[in-house]
Amino acid sequence: METKTLSNRMYPLTVLYDMHTTFFSSAFDGISDKDAHNRLNTKANHVAWLTGSLVQQRFEIAKALGIDRKQAADELFKDNKGIQDNITYPPLAEFKKDWESITPMLRDAFANVHDEKLDSPFEMPGMNMTYFNMLTFIIYREANIIGQIALWRRLLGLEAMKYM
Repeated sequence: METKTLSNRMYPLTVLYDMHTTFFSSAFDGISDKDAHNRLNTKANHVAWLTGSLVQQRFEIAKALGIDRKQAADELFKDNKGIQDNITYPPLAEFKKDWESITPMLRDAFANVHDEKLDSPFEMPGMNMTYFNMLTFIIYREANIIGQIALWRRLLGLEAMKYM
């Protein structure tokens, strides 16, 4: 990745962002598209939804930072849409393609965001936060979802996620 001087505030978030970027593909590596829809007779969010939601989140952050792009499966996830029963979500490879397209643009936006923007209010129904607080929450949520996918790997009988 291109190295730029990051603000002191964005540096730790960007380190985590870069880690999540790498972990994303490792989390669902080897999970078939059929197994990605397996909820194991629970109401839990399956791997396909978790993966698409995570990709959607990166596109939404990018939009908030001035990059107007959408993932291919935007209609399935826009407006924080939850998992839908009886829907076949796109193949994991499609989510990976969208992830790989938005990730460098968003990282560049992280490198160029100014404190004025970070301190400005972020509009979110029912919540009052700054852009910095929103970005911090989003980075936390990325780790959470990658962890859920890693757990699904084990529940589906696959080996543990690799971190390298």
